[in-house]
Amino acid sequence: MRLLISNDDGVHAKGINVLADELKKIAKVTVVAPDRERSAAAHSLTLHHPLRVEKVKTSYYAVSGTPTDSVILGVCEVLKKKPDIVVAGINNGPNLGDDITYSGTVAAAIEGTLLGIPSFAISMASNNDYNFETGAHYAKIIVNMIMKHGLPADTLLNVNVPNLPVDEVQGIMITRQGKRVYDNSIVKKKDPRGKDYYWMGGEEIGFKNEPGTDFEAIGMGCVSVTPVKLDLTNHDAIRELKDWEI
Repeated sequence: MRLLISNDDGVHAKGINVLADELKKIAKVTVVAPDRERSAAAHSLTLHHPLRVEKVKTSYYAVSGTPTDSVILGVCEVLKKKPDIVVAGINNGPNLGDDITYSGTVAAAIEGTLLGIPSFAISMASNNDYNFETGAHYAKIIVNMIMKHGLPADTLLNVNVPNLPVDEVQGIMITRQGKRVYDNSIVKKKDPRGKDYYWMGGEEIGFKNEPGTDFEAIGMGCVSVTPVKLDLTNHDAIRELKDWEI
């Protein structure tokens, strides 16, 4: 079994290295990831300047681009063939609810799926003191489940792990994407020359408390596994909008 691992926190991030070390116990692992942090890069692709790939150490490669670039180069140039699974993570922090639209880690799994490879993203549901060993433990379980059962067509998994020791996790729940509530604030300041500059605030202020969501699973101390489909079409809306056709 051959695995390609990427992330958006960079090739030197602790999470990706703990993940790779654990998955090496069951598979041949190649890490191809950005050469620096590219958090919130989403599914961006580098088109207007060249990319470089540097071998950091055996089976570890740094890419001067985004997570999406890294997966494409990992499959097409480093491995030169499709791996059995693309694993993205372990992310520093959660990717719950609407986070997946911003996440470079989730985007790496999306790109793997677009390339026809079973893929999943895995994140720690905490903002500090990450228990990456627990995340790596569950990543290995998910890899084995995918190898045994496969995944539905055009579907990736978004996995979030509670920041707990392995023996305190309450199990795995199959969930739906929840809904965050954001304070979309922008912080405006002035530089020493008196010119305005801005920090995108967007501080999280909560989430909708609904059953069956990724938020509920994490709140219960469970690993959340959300199947995400590449087809973004609102099929119900097609029927509702049929009258618009001319």
